[in-house]
Amino acid sequence: MQQLVFATNNNHKLEEVRAILTPRFTVKSLSEMSCFDEIPETADTLEGNALLKATYIFDKYKVNCFADDTGLEVEALHGAPGVYSARYAGEENNADKNMQKLLLATAQTNNRKARFRTVIALILNGKPIYFEGIVGGSIALQPLGESGFGYDPIFIPDGFSLSFAQLGEDIKNKISHRAQAVSKLAHFLRGL
Repeated sequence: MQQLVFATNNNHKLEEVRAILTPRFTVKSLSEMSCFDEIPETADTLEGNALLKATYIFDKYKVNCFADDTGLEVEALHGAPGVYSARYAGEENNADKNMQKLLLATAQTNNRKARFRTVIALILNGKPIYFEGIVGGSIALQPLGESGFGYDPIFIPDGFSLSFAQLGEDIKNKISHRAQAVSKLAHFLRGL
């Protein structure tokens, strides 16, 4: 199997995943499949949302595919925003508003500990298989850096003094939660 569909139209995610899986695998996006459907993410877990998206595409197109869901889990907020990370400040999925709401929610705490967690659901011949990646870190006091997307400017991974947005794509794609989950996916696929 050399071709997979990644159930996303998020170009940032697509670039990260392609950087890890290429050249061994060809990864097609939903737009390359001419799919512009709004796929529901109504589950209350990352695993559930990833499976909803992958199942939707598998059922509609009968192709092997995978989907991911990612959440930022902040210890002082009891794991929030978690599965609601993309819509933390509202349904419009605005990264700047999400970051500002999170910074406000953590302004009065010294516990800055957080982790990014990605779950990938692969649907292979109709059967789901899960892969998870976790990177620990902390929440910065203010946005730092210009690259990346989402919460990258306020997340400082363990072992670094710079945010994901300051580290750049090359380093992020080696250590991130998504990189870990995609590496596990790639390892699995190579064994087929």
